[in-house]
Amino acid sequence: MSDQPESLLTPTVTPAQRFFEEVSSEVSKVFVGQEELVTTALIALVSGGHVLIEGVPGLGKTLFVKALGRVTGCQFGRIQFTADLMPSDVTGAPIFDMKTQDFRFRPGPVFVQLLLADEINRSPAKTHAALLEIMQESRVTIDGVTHAVPTPFLVFATQNPLESEGTYSLPEAQLDRFMFKAMVGYPSEEEEVKVLEMHSRKVDMDKVFQSEVQAKTNSEEIFRLIEEISKIKMEPKLLQYVNRIVRATRNWPTFHLGASPRAGLSLVQGARALAAFRGRDYAVPDDVAEIVLPALRHRVVLGAEAEVEGMSIDNELRSLLKTVEVPRT
Repeated sequence: MSDQPESLLTPTVTPAQRFFEEVSSEVSKVFVGQEELVTTALIALVSGGHVLIEGVPGLGKTLFVKALGRVTGCQFGRIQFTADLMPSDVTGAPIFDMKTQDFRFRPGPVFVQLLLADEINRSPAKTHAALLEIMQESRVTIDGVTHAVPTPFLVFATQNPLESEGTYSLPEAQLDRFMFKAMVGYPSEEEEVKVLEMHSRKVDMDKVFQSEVQAKTNSEEIFRLIEEISKIKMEPKLLQYVNRIVRATRNWPTFHLGASPRAGLSLVQGARALAAFRGRDYAVPDDVAEIVLPALRHRVVLGAEAEVEGMSIDNELRSLLKTVEVPRT
C-alpha cells in the first residue's frame, strides 16, 4: 500500500476535460465517428466560434447538431437554404398585430442556440450575408431595433462539395467568419456497419433522443468553461509559432491568398480549448498543429496553376507546417 493520499494517486479531472469526454461519449450513442467534426464543434462551442461543414449528403450532419443540442441542453434549429430564401426568412420581420393595431417583431428561425444552416451556398449572397452578420454581432437589427440572439450561439453551415449548379460561392471575407471548416468524409467499414445497426430500424429519433441521449451540461456551465479556457496559458514563443504559421501562408508558392490575422486568433483560441480538453492549464505546439487544417483550410486559396495540377489545400498546409520551426516548451 502506498502512503500517499488518494488525491495524489488519482489524476484530477478538470471541468473542461469532463465536459469534452462526457459530451463526446453521449453524442456517440447516436452519431458514429467523424472525430474532426466532434472536436472542432466542441472547441467552437466554448470559444464563441462557428463551423463550416463540407461533405456529401447522408453523412449525419443534421443528426450530429441535433444530438449536440440535446447533450448540451441548447435549443436546436435548422434552416434549409434555398434559392428563394429571403433575409427576413432567416432573421424574422415585423408583422401587423390586429389586436394592438401595431407592428410587432416576429423572430425568425435564427433565434436558437445551435443553428444548422443547411446548404448555405444555395441562397443568394444577400440572404447568407444576413446570417453571417448575426454570426459576427450576435444580434439582429430590424427597423432600427436590436434583438439579441440566445447565447451561446453556434452556427453549423453545411455545403455540398460536388453539386455546383444553382449555388453561390461564399466570398473569402465571409468564409473568414467561420472559426473552423470541418471535412466530413465517408465512414470506415466498421463505422458504417455500426451506423446500419443503430439507424436501420424505422424509429422516431425524437423518442430515441429522449430515452437514450442525456443532457450532460447546460448554458451556465458552458459560460463557466469559456471563462476558464480564456485563462489557459499561451507562452509568448507559442504565440510567435502561431504567427509564423499564419504569415507563412501569405508567401507559400502554391497559395494565391494567405490567411488573415483572424486565422491566428482562431488558432490561439482553439489551442487553448484543446489544452483544456486534454486536462492542461497551458497550451503546447501540438495543440496548435492539431487544429491547423480546420482553422486554415477555408482561409487560403490555391493559385490557378496549383488547382490545374490538382493540388490539395490540406496537403499544402501539412507541407507548410513542416517548414515552421516548432518552439521548445
